Amino acid sequence: MPLPLRTGQPAPAILWFASTPGRALLQSEQSAVERALAERPAQPWLWLAPLPPLRPAGRRGLALSPCGDGWRGEVSCSLPLPLPSEAFGTVVVQHVAALDDGGRALLEEAARILVPGGRLVMFLLNPLSPYRWHWLGHGLRASEPLVWRRRLRAAGLQPDAVSDGIGPRWRTEGDLREQSGAGFRAAYLVRAEKRAMPLTPVRQARVLAMPQGASAA
Repeated sequence: MPLPLRTGQPAPAILWFASTPGRALLQSEQSAVERALAERPAQPWLWLAPLPPLRPAGRRGLALSPCGDGWRGEVSCSLPLPLPSEAFGTVVVQHVAALDDGGRALLEEAARILVPGGRLVMFLLNPLSPYRWHWLGHGLRASEPLVWRRRLRAAGLQPDAVSDGIGPRWRTEGDLREQSGAGFRAAYLVRAEKRAMPLTPVRQARVLAMPQGASAA
């Protein structure tokens, strides 16, 4: 009989990523994660990963993974994140967005802490991939890219029009190649940007033409 889950342990669904097919997928995504974290070297990043990640050396950032109802890593916390607003250039959300109510709370937090022009990079399971047979029945959720783009817009972020497929299709072996569109890859990437709020133009007062000979007094 399995031991009951204690407070402070990862959720059972997330533990799938410690399995052979789960680790093959994370291995396939590692290069893409590292590229995303290196996009804005002058600004700190936040990496939310399903398992305690190996933090890239010499880079400014914070790496966290799920633990019970919160997060653990360099800090232990829960939502809302104890992080300053508009302070991070990049946020990477790797397979942890669907742990709450459709990712709404986490996406709102990502939008809050991103600087204007900052990027959110999401790694998500592909419900159309044959690889889903490796994770079905483990409590993991998956939605198509269109659904996540709609959620990103609702959180105030502007998603890219095309997602990138990543990972194997069926075999539990790492596959570093990316493709345009999710296709039948095990996962896909959705990127979104926090747009700077445009300044509202001041409407100029309309000048009324005065009839000749009329007094303005």
